[in-house]
Amino acid sequence: MKNLHRNSKYLVIIFGIGTLIMLVLEFNNRVSDLRHLSVEAEQVSTQVSALKQTQMNLETQIAYATSDAAVEEWAYSEARWIRDGDHPVVPLSPQESTPVPVPELAPTQQVVKNWQVWKALFFDQQR
Repeated sequence: MKNLHRNSKYLVIIFGIGTLIMLVLEFNNRVSDLRHLSVEAEQVSTQVSALKQTQMNLETQIAYATSDAAVEEWAYSEARWIRDGDHPVVPLSPQESTPVPVPELAPTQQVVKNWQVWKALFFDQQR
């Protein structure tokens, strides 16, 4: 009877140690998952802050593009409009001027050596 009582104590202790080991392993897995999720959350947070900054920059550009200052800048720089009181100047070329001729270079012929001619005849493939 004493032997049976001792065996049941060992069985309970072994079962308790096994359960404890399984709990420690499960805790370790959860800590590892937490670490991976924390890194991922930090990356997502960085992306969100970058996207918010981009959104603010785009909103600023939209606000400027719809302003009167942007319209005036476009009108005077790209569309070449003039304001009241401006005196537009259009440069005219003089009538007496003649265009400067651009000399053309004559193409030079390449000198081909005899051995290059023979090599081309024997080894080059023509299709």
